[in-house]
Amino acid sequence: MSSETRISLLADMNISPITVDALRKQGWDIIRVSQKLSADASDKEILEFARREGRFVVTQDLDFSTLLALGDHNQPSLITLRLTMSDPETVTSRLRSVLPGLEDVLRRGSAVSVDDSAVRVRRLPII
Repeated sequence: MSSETRISLLADMNISPITVDALRKQGWDIIRVSQKLSADASDKEILEFARREGRFVVTQDLDFSTLLALGDHNQPSLITLRLTMSDPETVTSRLRSVLPGLEDVLRRGSAVSVDDSAVRVRRLPII
């Protein structure tokens, strides 16, 4: 897929810079929250930034799904990682394997939960 049609991602602070760099080197448009917002930015501020910038949030924080549901939002799409191991190598490997198949559902507005062996997709807004 060409880079101009690829999705844009925003990695929450709990996603390692190692993972962000590895994905960027593979051609993904991904930045970390710390590159654009203060270290103490709230989850709500992160969601608002992602919405304004057309980025989809990648996180291990379950609070984002709750905020999207309570706000009845259909964007930004969200990828929540629920892996048994959260080291950069494991996270990077799992994201590399699932991201190519998620681009269309993320564009349509979805909350995606990724665990060690499955990917679950819920359309936004979450009802």
